[in-house]
Amino acid sequence: MFEVDFFDSKIIEGTTTSIILDNGNIKEVSVNYTKGAGIRALSGGSWGMTSADGDFDLNKAIRAATELARGMNERSSKEKVEMMDIVKPVVRNLPKVKIDPRDISLEEKVSQLNEIGKRAKLDNISSVSAVYNESTYKMMYSDSTGIEGEYDITRTGFAISAVASKNGMYQAGRESRFGVTGYELFEKYDAFALAESAAKTALELLEAKPAKGGNMPVILDPELAGVFAHEAVGHASEADLVLEGSSILENRIGQEIASPLINVIDDPTLHEYGYYPFDDEGAQSEETVVIKDGVLNSYLHSRETAAKLGGRPGHSRAQGHSRPIVRMSNTYIDSGKSKFEEMLEEIGDGVYLIGSRGGQVNTGEGVFQFNAEKGYLIENGELKTLLRDVSLSGKILEILNNVKMVGNDLSMNSGRCGKGGQLVPVTDGSPHLLVSEAMVGGA
Repeated sequence: MFEVDFFDSKIIEGTTTSIILDNGNIKEVSVNYTKGAGIRALSGGSWGMTSADGDFDLNKAIRAATELARGMNERSSKEKVEMMDIVKPVVRNLPKVKIDPRDISLEEKVSQLNEIGKRAKLDNISSVSAVYNESTYKMMYSDSTGIEGEYDITRTGFAISAVASKNGMYQAGRESRFGVTGYELFEKYDAFALAESAAKTALELLEAKPAKGGNMPVILDPELAGVFAHEAVGHASEADLVLEGSSILENRIGQEIASPLINVIDDPTLHEYGYYPFDDEGAQSEETVVIKDGVLNSYLHSRETAAKLGGRPGHSRAQGHSRPIVRMSNTYIDSGKSKFEEMLEEIGDGVYLIGSRGGQVNTGEGVFQFNAEKGYLIENGELKTLLRDVSLSGKILEILNNVKMVGNDLSMNSGRCGKGGQLVPVTDGSPHLLVSEAMVGGA
């Protein structure tokens, strides 16, 4: 019927709600209903991609993608793309929603978010931002090989930011929680306490000392270590970047690249924000051990990269109707056996780095720089001076090999990951890590 090597479609139908309050004033309230599809067709080595919205004719959309793919392949023939064969996915263990957020009125959501924001308005807090997001949708996938599947999923989350000011200086604190859950998210987490925590962090940082740079031993808290796992290790393990020559992990499968204490896992089956039962190419989700006992064990794959490099697909994701690309899901460094108190005793003098305020990574050169939310000087195994404007930087493989202790206190943090102009929900995590030497600097 369609004269191409392969085609598939991803149909999404659902609603999204977003509320943003700025100092208690409504900045945005939006409720959007969406129904549409992303359709791909493959001819030789060329992809054709179309999207459709509202009530659409799927066969017509597939035909349009087919014509695009064939036309491009005739104009400039590329190396033939192979897609790894997969079995039909089985949808099991879907997260259960106790309170459907669509059953809660907009007025109640705005009121609750406003009350949360008020709890962050402590003395010397100059501004507070409160954000609420929810999405509930059905995803339906089918392809030309007969693979098909569908599932329903709900995601909710909130974030509170507080800015403190004094004598012309500004500092910020932020707390957020996102999950594959309904409105019961507010029963699981104490949003009022988190709002106060964000404000207190901002106020504390006004009195903190600026960090002095240099190479030194550090302890990373679970949030910053989780960001390292995601940004520095996870992205470098994405097979499309490996094939582009943009990863320090190219040609290193089976090699020891980290301390034997390090195990890095990406698992979309966990009921965290990056959860999905099958990916956007219909491949069953399953745990992937990226690094096992310090040895690079696997890349993250799409059906195309798995066919080229060998491996298991299941990490192809897209924002909405966009083109699927290789992405992470729930990425974390697994727990070890050490206690935080043992790390303080072992480190002697150094710096404890807490939280994350973003940063950058170059997976091709294998270098990174992350800004911590705050830090503490460690002197004789005790936490002393509070530090602000502090950062962590270095070479990915050096940091991985410099890990001397891995904590027994794994915790996860959720957010959105950007790649190729697309954002998708993810979670990253880690226990505390003791790194024998890293570059600490002022952010």
